[in-house]
Amino acid sequence: MKWTEKLGNQLFDPGRDQSPGEVVFFKLFELFVVFYTIKFAWEWGIYTDLRNIEVVLPLGLAKYIDVSIFFENQLAIINAAFITLLSIMSYLRFGFRWQYMVVMVLFHVQYVARFSQGKIPHSQNLIGMAVLCFAIGAIFFPDKKKMPRFVMGSIVFFIGLGYTSAFFAKLIGTGLSWNDGRHLWLWIGEKSIDILSREGEYAPNFLQLMALKSTFVASVILLIGWLTELIGFTLWFKKFRPYIIIMLIGMHIGIDLTMNIFFKTFTIQLIIMGFFWNQYINKIPEVEKWGENSFISKVLLY
Repeated sequence: MKWTEKLGNQLFDPGRDQSPGEVVFFKLFELFVVFYTIKFAWEWGIYTDLRNIEVVLPLGLAKYIDVSIFFENQLAIINAAFITLLSIMSYLRFGFRWQYMVVMVLFHVQYVARFSQGKIPHSQNLIGMAVLCFAIGAIFFPDKKKMPRFVMGSIVFFIGLGYTSAFFAKLIGTGLSWNDGRHLWLWIGEKSIDILSREGEYAPNFLQLMALKSTFVASVILLIGWLTELIGFTLWFKKFRPYIIIMLIGMHIGIDLTMNIFFKTFTIQLIIMGFFWNQYINKIPEVEKWGENSFISKVLLY
């Protein structure tokens, strides 16, 4: 068996029968993605409509189209309404197979219009990636068994690739000195200014005080996070996945404690993706009675 086939089995598990728990879990995860897609679309749309004035830093499609048109005539609000409608229709499987792709394009435009001001967040990126995977799955793998396997497997693949790529991006950009503890001092200082300007006061916590008192401690903190990113690709393998997810969640908690940056949506999605919740759902007596072709399973998927 080729390594690509082995990796495919680890990510998509095509030979396994579809269980009722898998069906329920997939629809719950899809609901999570749809909820945050709609939530972000309206948050970005309202901000864009009220505050955006000009494009400072073109992102994505904004490099090729003028997104400043969304700054007036309430186009950002209208776009949010379309995203909401199409997301709900896609979730209910009402309409056409390309709907998620339309949602993806509109969602991306909403993102670049909102964040064309120069400050780009990270916490929403995994939701965008999930929407893309749903779009590809709905178009090319519409089968009720293949779509969930493709969507979940491809998201896990890109999460692992993203974290490992982040390690090499830091290595290429800064070199082996990236984990120099003085870099953490700089980041703590920058965030302290943000908190001080927002709340009027700032007091470093115990971990921050330890890092600020010792370059060695600060360097170790950065090194642990950096190496955790390096092994992100091991998420692709089922036996490692829960343990790596715990390490990644711990890394994000560490980022919050040291730099006051918490990727909330990122972390929630990691918790959902990293553990085999379908196996626990299967143990619920009511769910156990559902068959693959039962009425409830069919309603949940299509």
